[in-house]
Amino acid sequence: MADNADIATELMERRLEGALASRLQATAPVHATECEECGDEIPAARREAAPWATTCIECQGMREQHARHRR
Repeated sequence: MADNADIATELMERRLEGALASRLQATAPVHATECEECGDEIPAARREAAPWATTCIECQGMREQHARHRR
């Protein structure tokens, strides 16, 4: 028979598993094929190297350059 500590531990484990599962889904790769800035195709090599990328290398470079100037 389970006591309160066992029940609480089981509940915490279920909540932790659920939180981890939802976190993993939120960080899943995007696999975008078109740049969200210019609309050009993101090269396959870039998609393979950085599956989370949503911009082509040129647009990403411009984003980073703008970010450096804002600091």
